[in-house]
Amino acid sequence: MAGLTKDTPHPKEIKLHQKSRILDITFSDGQTFQFPCEFLRVYSPSAEVSGHGPGQEVLQTGKKMVNIRKIEPVGNYAIQLSFTDGHNTGLYSWDLLYDYGLNQDNMWQRYLQRMEEAGASREPETNHRTMHHSCK
Repeated sequence: MAGLTKDTPHPKEIKLHQKSRILDITFSDGQTFQFPCEFLRVYSPSAEVSGHGPGQEVLQTGKKMVNIRKIEPVGNYAIQLSFTDGHNTGLYSWDLLYDYGLNQDNMWQRYLQRMEEAGASREPETNHRTMHHSCK
């Protein structure tokens, strides 16, 4: 996988907090990053999200409440995340996740700016009838 070297820190612990929709990753060099599931979903490295080249990214909207359903290891270099909206084609390599962790604040601000420019919403589209449905 591009950029993966023997010096790339690797995760020592990956922990999903389903209620808060946060994925904690602690790397071998001691760095710990907290990724909102929404962040990982809107920055999926899949072709359907990132496109096939610079400038071809597809803006992901309505992902505020998305969660991770399943985490599967891919060899010794990545994980594949299955999200509650059905998306599951992105492979998150250790170097990608580490880079995301270091740049998360700037990436998130860029995402919010793109959403604002597009007049789009992070809120999922809902059916008004299900909004008033109470859980028992």
